[in-house]
Amino acid sequence: MLTQPAPRPFAATACIDWSGQAVARPKGLAVAVARQHGPPALLEPEGGWTRDAVLGWLRSLAAAETDIVIGLDLSPSFPMLDTGAYFPGWSESPADPEALWAMVDHIAADDPHLSANSFVDHPEAARHFRRHGGREGDRFGGGIGRLRAVERHQRVTKQANSWSCFNLVGAGQVGKSSLTGMRMLHQLRGAIPFWPFDPVPEKGPLLIEIYTTVAARAAGLGKARSKTRTAEGLTAALSALGAPDCPPLARYDDHATDALITAAWLRQAVQEPGLWSPGAMTPETARLEGWTFGIS
Repeated sequence: MLTQPAPRPFAATACIDWSGQAVARPKGLAVAVARQHGPPALLEPEGGWTRDAVLGWLRSLAAAETDIVIGLDLSPSFPMLDTGAYFPGWSESPADPEALWAMVDHIAADDPHLSANSFVDHPEAARHFRRHGGREGDRFGGGIGRLRAVERHQRVTKQANSWSCFNLVGAGQVGKSSLTGMRMLHQLRGAIPFWPFDPVPEKGPLLIEIYTTVAARAAGLGKARSKTRTAEGLTAALSALGAPDCPPLARYDDHATDALITAAWLRQAVQEPGLWSPGAMTPETARLEGWTFGIS
């Protein structure tokens, strides 16, 4: 078992509900912050969020050494431990997550808005993805696709039901978000540590991977309805987490409510030492694939 230091108190927690949509202002982008006391709040810049604006916000937190944990709703890595490579059969397959992020950002460098279509279209990378139009690469692996260790674990424990990051088809796919997120992580690298690739810092911001369904279930939203799109549903979820209700929202969509509920859940969860040292997370898993915070 990988032993992490006991979590220090954080002044605030945040959730970024990320999006892989290849447009300037993805509808799925939402950012919420929960401070030590009071209701969580959405941060809503005029005109809406862009991925570049989120990157700029994170850089500002780093510059100010803001005492905050930021949960990213995306996968920061592809599976590696199952085959010994992120892209088996590709001689240029990266050796670690940092090299993976650099590769994705380099190949997709000309794609606007931190999108990553060029990476998916790369002849070697394309062999590993399931895409629209019935296109499935010969190295996709069939079935639901390859899974990281944490994704295999959470399917066994029933804590979550994640999809393969190599799947780019369907409402539940997370591959596009993961690829655009990797571009952001490469450009942010060195500014903010990312647990468990990096240790918890003594001060300043910290990034973690989160899965909003884990927070929704903790808030009393069951498997059949892990989303809420009403003021009443959001109020009930926040109350279950011990958080005061937030001011009325301009929209009650999945992204806004997911971000608010997860930010409120993180305020409690980051103080639980066991969540920083899950028994199923080995040092190799932490170094090469990462882990979803809250999966024990």
